[in-house]
Amino acid sequence: MEKLQEHFIRIRKLLDNTFFRILFFLVLGIVLFTAMFNNVKPEKLDIELFSVAGKTIRSPGTVEDKKSTEKKRKEARDQVQAVYTLKNEYTQNRVDLITSIFSAAAEVNDEVKDNKKKQAAEASEEPPQIIEPSVSEKVTMLKSKLTPTVSKDLSDQVFSALVQANNEELSIAKDLTVTAINNVMTKRISADEVENAKKRVEEEVKYSALSENMRIAAIDLGRYAVIQNEFYDPSATEELRRQAAESVEPVKILQGQIIVEEGKLINQDIYRQLKLVGLLHNEKSFKPFIGLVVLISIILTSLYCYFYQMKSHPEKRQSFLLLFGMIFILSIFLLKILSMLQVFNYSAIGYLFPAALAGMMIKILIDEKLAIMTSIILAVCGSVLFNEGVSGTLNFSEGIYILFSALGGILFLSNQNQRSKILQAGIFSAVVNLLTILALMYLPNGQYSGLEYGYYFITALVSGIASAVLTIGLLPFFEASFGILSTMRMIELSNPNHPLLRKILMEAPGTYHHSVMVANLAESACEAIGANGLLARVGSYYHDIGKTRRPNFFIENQIHHDNPHDRLPPDKSASIIIAHVTDGSNMLKKCHMPKEIIEIAEQHHGTTLLKFFYHKALQANPDVREDDFRYPGPKAQSKESAVVGIADSVEAAVRSLSQPTPELIESLVKKIVADRLQDGQLNECDLTMKEIETVTFTLCETLKGIFHSRIEYPELTKKVKQA
Repeated sequence: MEKLQEHFIRIRKLLDNTFFRILFFLVLGIVLFTAMFNNVKPEKLDIELFSVAGKTIRSPGTVEDKKSTEKKRKEARDQVQAVYTLKNEYTQNRVDLITSIFSAAAEVNDEVKDNKKKQAAEASEEPPQIIEPSVSEKVTMLKSKLTPTVSKDLSDQVFSALVQANNEELSIAKDLTVTAINNVMTKRISADEVENAKKRVEEEVKYSALSENMRIAAIDLGRYAVIQNEFYDPSATEELRRQAAESVEPVKILQGQIIVEEGKLINQDIYRQLKLVGLLHNEKSFKPFIGLVVLISIILTSLYCYFYQMKSHPEKRQSFLLLFGMIFILSIFLLKILSMLQVFNYSAIGYLFPAALAGMMIKILIDEKLAIMTSIILAVCGSVLFNEGVSGTLNFSEGIYILFSALGGILFLSNQNQRSKILQAGIFSAVVNLLTILALMYLPNGQYSGLEYGYYFITALVSGIASAVLTIGLLPFFEASFGILSTMRMIELSNPNHPLLRKILMEAPGTYHHSVMVANLAESACEAIGANGLLARVGSYYHDIGKTRRPNFFIENQIHHDNPHDRLPPDKSASIIIAHVTDGSNMLKKCHMPKEIIEIAEQHHGTTLLKFFYHKALQANPDVREDDFRYPGPKAQSKESAVVGIADSVEAAVRSLSQPTPELIESLVKKIVADRLQDGQLNECDLTMKEIETVTFTLCETLKGIFHSRIEYPELTKKVKQA
C-alpha cells in the first residue's frame, strides 16, 4: 500500500504541471469517447428498394418530411374555392341608367308640349294649325339625349313605346322596371346566371298593368339593365390559399415512429423516409461523433473550471483531481460493462448500475458539490450508454434513474458522517430507486405483470445495496492510497474506544482530560474562523499521545505522586518534556495515523521555549543555550495546528489558576497569544490578525463558560464545616 501511495504522490506532483493536468483531462475525454462511441455510431441498414424489411424499423430522431409537407400544403391550396366579389355599385349604376332613359322620354314629352304651346301662341289663324312631331322624330329626339351606346343597344320599338307614352305611364313603368332590376341585382349574378337573372326581371314586369307596348319596352329595358355583378377576386383568393397553406402543420417523422414493419415491402415512399432520417448511406455521417465530442468537451470544461476554482491548497487540489478521476473512470467502466449486457435483451439492465456509488464516495472524500455535479454527468453518460432498444440517442428514463439514485445517497449522507451510515444510505438509495422506477413505469400508463414488478424491485434493491457495499469496500483503499482524512475517518478516530485514546485514558488520565478540554477549545475557535473544527478536535485528542511514554513527568498526571523533576537537572527535565512531541509523532506514524493528525502533534508547540526549565538552568549556568530548551518544531503550518497549539497553552495556563476570574482569564489568554505572535510561532500559517482576534475572543468566551463561578449550596457548606 505504501508503494501504491508513493506512485499516487508522483502522479499528483505531475498534475502540478499545466501540461500534465490538461493531459489528464484529455485521458478522461478519451475514456468517455471510447465508452460511448458505439452508442452514438449511426446504424447502417443494408436495404434495397422494393425489398422486404427484415425487422421493424423506427425513426432514430424527429425529422421534417418536407416533400410530404409541401404535398399537403398544395392540397390545402387546391381545396380553397375561388373568391368572387359582389359589386353592389353596379346595381345602382344600372338603376340610374334606366331611370335616366325614362327621364329622357319624359323630357321629350315635355318639349313636345312646350312646342305645341309655342305654335299656338304664334299662330294668327283661328283655329291654329299645330304640327306635332312624328314618332320617328320623337325617337330621334330621345336618342339625342342618350349616349350612342344606349341608342345602339336598345331597339327602336323600345324608344317608340317610350315616346308614345305619357309622363304618368312613364313614371309607372319606370318604378316597376327599377324595382324589378333592384330586386334581381341585389343578389349575386355570375356570368352563367345573367340570362336567368334577365328572365326573373321579365317575370316581374310582364304581369304588370302597363299597356302592351309599354310592357314590352319595360321588359327590354329591364333585361338590358341586368348585367353580371359577381367577379373573380384574384388577390383575395390568393390570400385565402396562402392562409390555408400556412395552417398546415409540417409533416414530421417523429422519433420512435415506425417507418416500416417487419415483413412489409419497402416502396419508394418508405425508402425516401429511411433516407430522410439518415438510416441509408449514413456510414459517412460524422454529425453524431461531432455531437459526442461537443458533449464531452462541455463535461470536461465544467470539471476543469470546478477544480481550477476550488479553494484548496494546490497539493490537496491535485490529490482530489486524481481521486475524482479514478472514481469517475471506475463508474464509467461499470456503466459500460452493464450496457454491453443489453445484447441479451434483458429489460432495464441499466437499473442494476450502482448509481449512488460515485456520489457517496466523492461526497465523503472530496466535496458534496462535486458529488452532485458528478451525478449529473453520470446521468447524461448513462442515458447515452443505455440507448439500446429506445428511439433516439438518449435513454431519458435511465438518466433520470441514475440522477435520482445518486442524489438520494448524497443527500442522506449530508449530515451523516459515520461509516456505519453508508449502508443506511444505500438502503435509502434503493427506496429512491424503487420510487423512481415506479414513476417511470406509471407515467406512460404502462401495463406490467407481477413478475416484471418483482424484477424491477430486485434491480432497485441490488443497485442501492451494491452502492453501499462498494463504497464501504473502496473507501479504505482510497483513504490509505491518497492519505485522505475524511470526515468519517475523523469521527472514527474520535471514538473513545480507539486503542490510542484508550491508551491515553488508562496510562495518562490527566493528559486525556487535558486533551478533551483542548479539543473543545480548539474546535470552537476553528469553527469561528471557518477552519476545520472537527480536524482540530481529533488532532487535540492525539496531540499529547507522546506523554504516555513517561506520564508521571507531566504535571496533569502527578496526582498523589511526587514531581520527578525535583530530582533532575533542568536540561534533563527539558529533554524529557520536549521528547513527548517526537515520541508522539513516532507513535502516530507507527499506527499509520493520517498525516494531518501527525502534523498537529508535531507542530502544536512549534519552537516555543520551555521558560520554567530555561530560567531554572540560567540560575545554575548563565551560559546555557536557549535553543536547548526550545521544542524542535516545525512551527504551525495550518490554521488548525496553530489553534490547537494556542488552546493547549491556554488550557494549561488557566487550569493552573487557583481562582480564575473572567478578567484574569481574558488577560492570560491575550498574553499567551501575544507571546506566540512575538516569538514568531504563527508566521508560517495563514492566520490573519482578524482571525487571531476571533480565536482569542472565542477561547475567552469558552473558558469563561467552563470556569464560571458556582454558588455554594447551604446544606453542603454546613456539612463541610461540621466535618
